[in-house]
Amino acid sequence: MNIFVLNPGGNSLKADLIRCDAHQRHAFEGHELLSLSVEGIGKEPILSQLEKKKPIAREPIKAGDYTDAAASLFKWYEEHNGHNLPALEDFNAVAIRVVHGGTEFHQPALMDAAVERKIAELEKLAPLHNKSSIEVVGPVRSKLPSTPICGVFDTAFHRTIPDFASNYAIPQELAARHHILRYGFHGISHRYLLERYAYLVGKQPEQCSIVTMHLESGCSVTAIEHGKSVDNSMGLTPLEGLMMGTRSGDIDPSIVPLLMREEAMSVDEVMTLLNKGSGLLAVSGVSLDTRVLMKQYDQNPRAKMAMDMFAYRLRKMVGAHLAALGTADAIVFGGGIGENGGFVRQFVCDGLRSFGVDLDLEANKNLIDAEGRLSSADSKIAAWVIPTEEGLEIAHECCQLMGARQ
Repeated sequence: MNIFVLNPGGNSLKADLIRCDAHQRHAFEGHELLSLSVEGIGKEPILSQLEKKKPIAREPIKAGDYTDAAASLFKWYEEHNGHNLPALEDFNAVAIRVVHGGTEFHQPALMDAAVERKIAELEKLAPLHNKSSIEVVGPVRSKLPSTPICGVFDTAFHRTIPDFASNYAIPQELAARHHILRYGFHGISHRYLLERYAYLVGKQPEQCSIVTMHLESGCSVTAIEHGKSVDNSMGLTPLEGLMMGTRSGDIDPSIVPLLMREEAMSVDEVMTLLNKGSGLLAVSGVSLDTRVLMKQYDQNPRAKMAMDMFAYRLRKMVGAHLAALGTADAIVFGGGIGENGGFVRQFVCDGLRSFGVDLDLEANKNLIDAEGRLSSADSKIAAWVIPTEEGLEIAHECCQLMGARQ
């Protein structure tokens, strides 16, 4: 099957064309035919063609919003395809990543009017996220009117989190009325990391108890026990948890009314600040890109503070998830920050020596944008780096749904 994947981010839209088989067992068995990314949507958008996650060609593109961006991607595909890739009419399905599936969606779903309405309703639980998934549907239906559209949900993997970990300590009647739960996010990535790790060590996923890290502009940690998610650092929305690129992560809730009162800010203004004007970008005053910050680490005190804060909070979160499991086989670093630099990995592992993590310094130095074991042979808890592939996982889950229906 040829699955066209659309993955909306904070101000970006990634697209992957994946060839996979309904009988394949793992996402990594799929084959990436093409990878594109539109960055700077609504600002100065640029389309990049990617190879192994790195740009090989860049050009300006029309993308005032996500609808524009999706339409421009289809136009670019038609203009650049030639005879090397399947024609649009040969796409078997389009798979769209949806951040929040609430309690409704435990698995992928074919998107019809009813499913779209539920996704739109859940926007209140994922501000700035679900809306973009709905916005790309129009261009898909316009260009591919008879092609099935599959929604793949970031929260679905976390529906196994037990009640004592998913509930907040607020009046339960109020929580039930407004569906206030710790849902967990980045489940697509965490599922991929679990299944790839299990394959690498020769086990089935249900035999694995590990802590996985998705470290991109948005970051989260998941405790996985016998192949099932039992906790995730994010909560009701993707704002809770770790310090991120532009998101604050955990804060004292009293900061919100304080800013409203002292700075005469509205609720929406404070939430925009916490989602888009905080994190690594705000602390460093330079960039949300850890590669940029590490180049200034020894010269710029704010860049150093940002990196130290990020790594320290990640170490604490991984430790908490190890404690939640009680025992674990491994910790797994995934996502760009986990894949392309050793500083964060060493900071985290050095703080986990008492848990039995023994980092191999040479492996940590050499495994950049590569897959492999980071810890020594004697480490009681292994440390791995595994490049995450959300596009492959989204296509795989869509392909399984399509195969089951056939």
